[in-house]
Amino acid sequence: MLSGISFDKLLVLAGIAVILIGPTRLPGYAEKLGQFVRSLRRFADDARDKVREEVGSDVFDEIDWKKLDPRQYDPRRIIADALLSDDPEEEPEKVVGIASVATKAATPALAAGALPPFDAEAT
Repeated sequence: MLSGISFDKLLVLAGIAVILIGPTRLPGYAEKLGQFVRSLRRFADDARDKVREEVGSDVFDEIDWKKLDPRQYDPRRIIADALLSDDPEEEPEKVVGIASVATKAATPALAAGALPPFDAEAT
């Protein structure tokens, strides 16, 4: 079911709720919970419709939403894949900012055996 909660655990939680809240107030709380779930679902549907409207339905339908699920990412697997890559030319995708692109373009490559420039005042 949801987040590892089995049916048995739900029954235990319902039993505890009946004991703590009491049978007289339980229907009122159940109704409030139902209203909250309905409003949460309505909020999610409205958000999805707004995103579809803003992005465009053709682009929205093409997105693989399961690929963007953060639960599928395992940092250990990502690091292992990056370190154990067989192709040395293959680099993991990086986010490159404008400043790093400008720095790479303005910095000439060093000749073999040449020392990099050193600025004593900068350190």
